[in-house]
Amino acid sequence: MFNPIDSITAWINPVAAVKRAQARQTLAHYEAAKPGRLRKDRNKNPAPNQLVERSAVALRNHARYLERNHDITRGVLRTLVNNVVGPSGIGIEPQPRRADGSIHTEYATALRALHRKWCRRPEVTGKMHWAQAERMLAYTWLRDGEGFAQQVVGPVAGLQHATAVPFSLELLEPDFIPMNFSDLSRNIRQGVQLNAWGRATAYHCFKRDPREAGAWVTPSDLKIVPAANMLHVSTMDRLHQVRGISEFASVLTRVEDLKDYEESERIAAKVAASMGAYVKRIPGPDGYEPPDGKAQEERHLRMQPGMIFDGLKVGEEIGMIDTNRPNPNLVAWRSGQLRAYAAGVGASFSSISRDYNGTYSALRQELVEQWVHYAVLTDDFAGQFSLPVYETLVRVAHLSGVLPIPKDVQAGTETECLLVGQQMPWIDPLKEATAYEKLTQSGFTSEVEVIRRRGGNPREVMDQIAEWRRLAGELGLRFTSDGANASGAPPDQIDPDAGDDTPPKKPQH
Repeated sequence: MFNPIDSITAWINPVAAVKRAQARQTLAHYEAAKPGRLRKDRNKNPAPNQLVERSAVALRNHARYLERNHDITRGVLRTLVNNVVGPSGIGIEPQPRRADGSIHTEYATALRALHRKWCRRPEVTGKMHWAQAERMLAYTWLRDGEGFAQQVVGPVAGLQHATAVPFSLELLEPDFIPMNFSDLSRNIRQGVQLNAWGRATAYHCFKRDPREAGAWVTPSDLKIVPAANMLHVSTMDRLHQVRGISEFASVLTRVEDLKDYEESERIAAKVAASMGAYVKRIPGPDGYEPPDGKAQEERHLRMQPGMIFDGLKVGEEIGMIDTNRPNPNLVAWRSGQLRAYAAGVGASFSSISRDYNGTYSALRQELVEQWVHYAVLTDDFAGQFSLPVYETLVRVAHLSGVLPIPKDVQAGTETECLLVGQQMPWIDPLKEATAYEKLTQSGFTSEVEVIRRRGGNPREVMDQIAEWRRLAGELGLRFTSDGANASGAPPDQIDPDAGDDTPPKKPQH
């Protein structure tokens, strides 16, 4: 678009006007988008599914190698899984509703009992309980970029469900869904059948592990699993992406360099620890001369503390091998690499390096910022795996007659629940507890929220407290944790109106 100066220039000198327009077009760009001697060309833009098909298998194999052979990578995976799933798994609190919006307490209690029994043996092999199955799938998801779980419902030949509810899970590594199986004419991409909107309708899955030695795998070994029966937990970097990519994709090069450098330093330190010396012979007229015309003389000197080399000949001197190992700069360099590693995978630097030096404020700031990432990963995992499994369990329990849905439960609310992930740990328990106490006393939060933030179930906590205090009363025990006993007075002398603002009653004589 011409401005007035360009118009005048074009009228006076058209050639100059053309040059001005060309120069303006050349300058109309982002500097970072123009490659040069110091900036590589990064203008290639392959489709996300093309990138995944070319790289996903190699990346997950590399991540598996490091998980097997690199202690830090294994520790990073454990840190992520422990903070995303935790020792008890993703907590589920049933919240079925009545027509008036209140929680159906009886049905919720029955659902909790049903879920607790099913969690003992939820998968087809019978080896893992629910929390362990969640951790294994989360481990696979974070390392490989994705994981699969087939929901097996009802009678199946050769399978005996371990619980009263005819519902089990088959956990699968991503190798069972072939990455190289694509047929665009049937809209099959990387083993996943899609509809016109890109929604998965079926998964083409191997009936047996295609990596087993001696197994000749052909397309006839594939089975079609409807999408309604297959759960796909994946890490998606781009829209329209079908398969997941490893969480370690962007840090593998750095991790491999870190691993190689640490190995080199360890070897150097090991060699330096085996201190050695050599005899340096200086030839010349006044230097060393082999005795009796021999070209070389073999000699062994025994080294011991405080020894004096008095057997050297003319032209010989003792040289010591450099033992300046380990490198004094190794710790600082390794710390910087671990910080970048932690940022790339989303783990806490303090957790993966086991370096907890710092003030309370610094450690808490790191924990608060880091915990947001753990919470996001927990939400992704629970939404793709834990919640769909619970919804299927409730429906199968109803259809099989194990736990029918009561008639007074509002339709559509029978599967409503509250998902409880891992809560942020306390750095200084006294300060944290005092802060929660002040918040509840001021009315800025509730005791229920505090219990949930600590990873507990408010209803179970209340039941435990009531039962404990009942038993303590029967045994005549008093604890200061009970507000009624805070004064230390015997129970029969405690004034029930002591907490009121009104003056205490005078004793009657």
